[in-house]
Amino acid sequence: MAANHLSASTGFKQYFSPKNLKKDFPASVVVFLVALPLCLGIALASGAPLFSGLLTGIIGGIVTASFSGSQLSVSGPAAGLTVIVLGAITSLGAYETFLLAVLIAGALQIVLGFLKAGTIGNYFPSAVIEGMLAAIGIILILKQIPHAVGYDAEFEGSEAFNINNQNTFSAISNALSAVSMGAVVISIVSLAVLIYWPRFKKLSGVPAPLIVVVFGIIFNKVFSGSSLEIKSEHLVNVPVVNSLGEFTALFVSPDFSQIANPQVWTVAATIAIVASLESLLSLEAVDKIDPMKRVSPTNRELVAQGVGNMVSGFLGGLPMTAVIVRSSANVNAGGKTKASAILHGFWLLLSLLLIPGLINSIPLSCLAAILLVTGYKLAKIALFKKMYKEGWAQFIPFIVTVLAVVFTDLLKGVAIGMVVGVFYILRNNLRNPYFYTIGRNGDKKVITIKLAEEVSFLNKAAISYTLNHLPHESDVVIDGSNSRYIDPDVLEIIRNFKHSAYSKGIIVQLKNIKHKYDIPQLKDLIYTPEKDQTPVVNSNSIIEN
Repeated sequence: MAANHLSASTGFKQYFSPKNLKKDFPASVVVFLVALPLCLGIALASGAPLFSGLLTGIIGGIVTASFSGSQLSVSGPAAGLTVIVLGAITSLGAYETFLLAVLIAGALQIVLGFLKAGTIGNYFPSAVIEGMLAAIGIILILKQIPHAVGYDAEFEGSEAFNINNQNTFSAISNALSAVSMGAVVISIVSLAVLIYWPRFKKLSGVPAPLIVVVFGIIFNKVFSGSSLEIKSEHLVNVPVVNSLGEFTALFVSPDFSQIANPQVWTVAATIAIVASLESLLSLEAVDKIDPMKRVSPTNRELVAQGVGNMVSGFLGGLPMTAVIVRSSANVNAGGKTKASAILHGFWLLLSLLLIPGLINSIPLSCLAAILLVTGYKLAKIALFKKMYKEGWAQFIPFIVTVLAVVFTDLLKGVAIGMVVGVFYILRNNLRNPYFYTIGRNGDKKVITIKLAEEVSFLNKAAISYTLNHLPHESDVVIDGSNSRYIDPDVLEIIRNFKHSAYSKGIIVQLKNIKHKYDIPQLKDLIYTPEKDQTPVVNSNSIIEN
């Protein structure tokens, strides 16, 4: 494991070494290009100043990534929080009051990190995580189709099926009836570049998304004044800052006079819980697609997110989370260390200060093409085939999670997927509390039942049914050698069966049903060679004659 990790204790030099920067520098440019429209669109959808979205992306890159233990995760404003943010700003009555709630939410996340609450992310089944990734890929594709054809009535980067009364499928229908041919041409060329550029090995060192953006700017200039002209609403739109005074005027401070307002604390707690869960889910997902299979420290991530949210709330930004869209773009672009996430924050800052005019000439359609490809990589047909081959216990939780996330939102969808996933875990546990073999000793059947590692009260019914349906006049060995825990109720069932089995001509032997289970009545049942020369047993599934 240590070989796969880049230890935080060795400092930042390793992250900015020439060897790592060869991969991280171009990846940071890709992440920047993906993050830019997402930051703006989420701010717009949240009813907040557009600058607040950029500011959150900058802080998520420079501050949060510096504190995070994840090498590939990228943080920024999350569309999953859009509804919460919009409602909170409205209910609290002032953006400054909302910023106080964001600052408090960050402090609560730091507390959760120190309380080791990050381990909750380890309890999500892999099928649910895979389903979440595939669903986000599908949503990305659906949400980017309107932008790809030049229809930008909906905000960029939404991760839910129905936000702010916007319907994804109706937006696609509207988009197809209001196509901008210039945007379509740019989208098609961009997709072609993204697909075929990596096949040219001598040129593959330059990231395809960067080439797409360059082409997009060129086409925008070439199409100007023609029937293919790209309208201003189909272009990126960042605030233009002409002086230091204009830049500092964009910052907003929280209203600390509202610190005793209970509604502020309610909003803060809501943001802290939802943002923490979304960050942990995204972190788990990113670790799954990390080529080096590194495992990110979850408690440290909560602290990093908390620090980021405190800084964001103090300066006038939105709440942030670790976000899978930007993180997956980072992985696909070849990012190797957290330097790519940190650098993308600097690019956001520099773009705002130095080249707002150039950034504002990028067509949204070429950025949409980048996200379409990213979405497909998350929701490949091969993934669905793979999950199907792994059996219904994996496929059904996977597909339910996909549908639930697409048609509700990220957290609700994952919750529904978790319920289905837990059902299958319990179902398998109930069905497989043991395994057995059947042999013969002369004319008599010898049935050996080996109990599973964990035998809970949920297995009582299956074990009781099995024992009561064993064939008459057989030898039965119940073996607890593999068991770390056997529920006392199950032990009671075994004891009662041993005492009554003689009436059916069944000889029962118990093996390694130990004293540690603290059932005094079983002391006389423990197998020892001196007491009994026959083996001992435990139970698992139905045995028939």
